[in-house]
Amino acid sequence: MSDIDDLTARLRRLEDERDIARLIASYGPAVDAGDPDAAARLWASDASYDVDGWRMKGRADVHAMVSSSAHQNLVAKGCGHFLGPCVVTVTGDSAVAVCESLVLVRDGDGYRVWRCTANHFVLRRIDGQWRIGARTSRILDGNPDAHALLTAGLTGLAEP
Repeated sequence: MSDIDDLTARLRRLEDERDIARLIASYGPAVDAGDPDAAARLWASDASYDVDGWRMKGRADVHAMVSSSAHQNLVAKGCGHFLGPCVVTVTGDSAVAVCESLVLVRDGDGYRVWRCTANHFVLRRIDGQWRIGARTSRILDGNPDAHALLTAGLTGLAEP
């Protein structure tokens, strides 16, 4: 591999990691704005989203979750979904990412942490754009499944 080829590959990897981090970071603003279209666009059309056993399949289910009265009431009360920095492993047109997240909810004059969660993502490049193929989230309450998600993500494994 020439120096130019090596530099091109390194630049591509950095751009992929940046694009994936931006995609994942977009989730909080999309759901906190109560924007089901913006949230659904983050996913591949055949994606899955598993939150502690509640399984959503495809963009339509993500759209329905954000559109739901439960979620819209949370937004109206005041909430913030904060996804921390991601560890990203890119392999060609697929990638794995892991991060932790906090959900803050308005409580009187302040906010309180409602959830602290481990998040494992499997991503695919589709038509030149990164999309979430699968996201699995487990609450960090000592649950070994949450710990397994973190370990898998740190090592770049698509499955724990």
